[in-house]
Amino acid sequence: MRTAFISLLLFCYISGAWAQSDILARNFFDQGEFEKALKTYEQLVEENPQNISYFFGMIESLQQLENFTKAEQLLQEKLNNSANNPTLLIELGHNYELQQNTERANQFYIEALNAVDARPNYAYAIARTFQKYSLLKNAAETYEKAMQLNNELNYNLQLARIYGEQGKTKEMFKNYLELIEANPDFFSLANREFGKYISEDASSQANTIFRELLLTKLQQKPILIYNEMLSWLFVQEKEYLRAFSQERAIYKRGDKNLQSILNLAVMAREAKNFEAAVEIVNYVIEEAPSESIVLQGNQFLLKVQLENEGEKMYSEVEKKYQELLERFGTGLNTLNLQIDFANFLAFKRNKKEEAIVLLKQLSESVNRDFDKAIIKINLADILVLQEKFNEALIYYSQVQNLVKNDQISQNARFKVAKTSYFKGDFEWAKQQLDILKSSTSQLIANDAMELSLLIEDNSIGDSTQTSLKKYARADLLAFQEKYFEAIELLEEILNLHKGQKIEDQALLKQARLFEKVGQFNKAENNYLAIIENFNKDILADNAHYYLGELYSKELENVEKAKKYYEQIIFNFADSIYFVEARKKYRALRGDYQENP
Repeated sequence: MRTAFISLLLFCYISGAWAQSDILARNFFDQGEFEKALKTYEQLVEENPQNISYFFGMIESLQQLENFTKAEQLLQEKLNNSANNPTLLIELGHNYELQQNTERANQFYIEALNAVDARPNYAYAIARTFQKYSLLKNAAETYEKAMQLNNELNYNLQLARIYGEQGKTKEMFKNYLELIEANPDFFSLANREFGKYISEDASSQANTIFRELLLTKLQQKPILIYNEMLSWLFVQEKEYLRAFSQERAIYKRGDKNLQSILNLAVMAREAKNFEAAVEIVNYVIEEAPSESIVLQGNQFLLKVQLENEGEKMYSEVEKKYQELLERFGTGLNTLNLQIDFANFLAFKRNKKEEAIVLLKQLSESVNRDFDKAIIKINLADILVLQEKFNEALIYYSQVQNLVKNDQISQNARFKVAKTSYFKGDFEWAKQQLDILKSSTSQLIANDAMELSLLIEDNSIGDSTQTSLKKYARADLLAFQEKYFEAIELLEEILNLHKGQKIEDQALLKQARLFEKVGQFNKAENNYLAIIENFNKDILADNAHYYLGELYSKELENVEKAKKYYEQIIFNFADSIYFVEARKKYRALRGDYQENP
């Protein structure tokens, strides 16, 4: 027992020493000290000859030192002593490739590929080694050959990825479709790959190829997975009515579940395709198996009407709310409808007291803490709208006590901070915001960090906090939907506090409000001013991204949109907009075209 324990300790000690030496060797290699790396790897191989990573570390070091003869000798010895492992043939070929001897390298590559004839199961290891040296054509041929020799082998996934790297878009999609047909659950994983190639541009080559393949497949074998994929494709292209036709086919032939169609309506609304959203929801209402779905559908239509038609429809919308409440009652089943109605009355109809009475009565009629919390947080929002800050703070605090471990509680805490900020209690607001920086909700954490930085930056060196108070007031006016008053106050800040920390914040806030009221050229000027004067500051990436969006969607200038998305990719790699900017830049540039 004692001997075994000592042996174990000795093994652990030796393993630890090898690991440290391996790290040391890799550091030498990465720093270009190849002689030192070689000596360290040679010692490691001598002590542990079976470790293949040490062996290849030694080979790579020799190749960097251009000692190709020694590298070949060692590779040949390893090949002779390892039952003719065909991956070593590729390593030998690569050794010749490094010497610019392409002809001899290709002889070894062909020999490795031919090894698949006798042992198709070796294909994966051989192809992976080809891929290691970016020999994608050879890797693809390896997988293709193995699948021809043994129809039980399936390398469609590996081939799809290689075809994608080669720009063979059609072959890539074909392989993915074969995988999905065999296992429909694979679609949820595969569409992440599709997202790299599919864009909003329905006329792009990748979109066209994918659509034609799906339509052909659907004609040959009308299974629902192809309808699902076509629906997904049309959503990427923002063709919501075409996606709807696919979802309707799925609904009629499937399990009669309306959820996917409802989700599609939400996406259409978010994309401001109100016509499609209304048509889709009307279908849901017609097909609805229950009154609750009919209610949700009508509630959704009211929101769409408000967003689409605005102030001129307020009287009609109010009447529709009342009709729905008469039809469905004022019980718990219409809780969300009643909250929506209260917010509509407060924010759109200036009937704040009526809204407050409605919500207070509703709060008394519910028993669940969660329902009470939802009502109280909306009630507090209306009190902030009235600038009854202290009363609002009481309700937000009650929400935190009702649902301590829910995201609503964190949202209420953020609203406590925001309300304190509105009333000018910046120190207390910042304390709350700093706690929320570690919120489990990334959105709340980001908002908290942004507001905390605003307060901190504009408190240093300004004991009166004059500009910050004005900015907070403008922020409150925006919350109250008094957009033009907010824009005016921000203009005052820009004129009277030029050169202060608040300037870039005011420019950005004003630009966002200009967009909201449709003054796109003024928004453009503000973003350009931030880029010109504050390009090294924290809001520079925001300005670039919003400007790219503005040119892409409103000002219809694709070249300028590309320019500002590209700036984020090259100059703001740590920006929260990086991934979206890259995706949109590639879509506008027309990437992922198939190679000839």
